Amino acid sequence: MSIDAVLKIAGSGLNAQLVRMNTIASNLANATVVAGSPEDAYKAKRVVFSSLMLDPDQQGGFDKATRTGVYVTDVVDDSKPVKQIHEPGNSIANDDGYVFGSNVNEIEEMVEMLDASRAYQNNVSVVSTAKDLMYRTLDLIKV
Repeated sequence: MSIDAVLKIAGSGLNAQLVRMNTIASNLANATVVAGSPEDAYKAKRVVFSSLMLDPDQQGGFDKATRTGVYVTDVVDDSKPVKQIHEPGNSIANDDGYVFGSNVNEIEEMVEMLDASRAYQNNVSVVSTAKDLMYRTLDLIKV
């Protein structure tokens, strides 16, 4: 596998984790938002990833036109039910006095953020190592 392929794969991982962290940040920002109906309540978003692998070409190498790495295929609503909160004095409460809060669990989101941040850092380490290998290779060629 070439250094170029390593950088492309790590770069796709960086982009995917960045989308994941932004989605988590949006979930946390909307965690306390309430609405007048369950349909209007904020639902936590989840990022769906897909991985693409290198396809061998006919000469024992790899097709450079083939995309490789991790890609975001979709961002979907979490299927957990929203919270029903009794607040009869709230101006957006329904006829029964209920407002509906998001289904965001702040603790789960923080754990997800830590995981995404570590995955991002791992991809940064791969890029850094690949860069170091390129520089060492160039140093060997100079001699």
